[in-house]
Amino acid sequence: MNHDTLISILKDVSLGKVPVDDAANRLKTLSMEDIEYAHIDHHRSLRKGFPEVIFGDGKTPDQIIGIMGRMALHEEVVLVTRIDAEKAALVLKHFPDAVFHQQARILILEKKKLPKQGRGDILVISAGTSDIPVAMEAYLTADAMGNQVKSVFDVGVAGIHRLLDHRDLLETASVLIVVAGMEGALPSVVAGLVKSPVIAVPTSVGYGVSLGGLTALFSMLNSCSSNVAVVNIDNGFGAGYMASTINKI
Repeated sequence: MNHDTLISILKDVSLGKVPVDDAANRLKTLSMEDIEYAHIDHHRSLRKGFPEVIFGDGKTPDQIIGIMGRMALHEEVVLVTRIDAEKAALVLKHFPDAVFHQQARILILEKKKLPKQGRGDILVISAGTSDIPVAMEAYLTADAMGNQVKSVFDVGVAGIHRLLDHRDLLETASVLIVVAGMEGALPSVVAGLVKSPVIAVPTSVGYGVSLGGLTALFSMLNSCSSNVAVVNIDNGFGAGYMASTINKI
């Protein structure tokens, strides 16, 4: 339940349009709802500005469907991350209006798209084409949260002229998300060109000594560019969420 919905209920009660008992029933699960296998935090939209997000990995299709069903009664947007195609196909039978983005492993149910509320654009950049799935997770998360999002893909340091061809986008973005595997150098390069915050996302893309993304992570943590912050390996969702938070301050 978001702030606008709460205000609408209270106004309807004050005007006599909605009986007090009916309003109470709608608000009785405002804080939390226990459905045995999950305690759904319906208060999160009021507290943080966006609903609880369902992490699909490790949950059964029935559990995801059950949680989505309860959330859809309260929220305009329901976001499921890390959901595979097999689970998504079963979920879509119950929620045909939802959209599954296979590359990003995200499923989004939007009863009503959130208005664009950010201060400016969020720009998502990937170093390589192989980094795009994580970049798209960030992109779709930030977009679902009500931001204007743009993207530039495959502009890594092996051909830095590709990045420099997009200087206007780099310089006008309010927040930049830079996704890179291998040696993870691109966020430092981007951050050295812009004044805005850069959220670096290491990916598990790379050969042997990339160590499943640890090499890129360590490189980003040791960036000499002062406007870089780093999220976990392959955590596009976390980067998109943080970028949205920064963009709405």
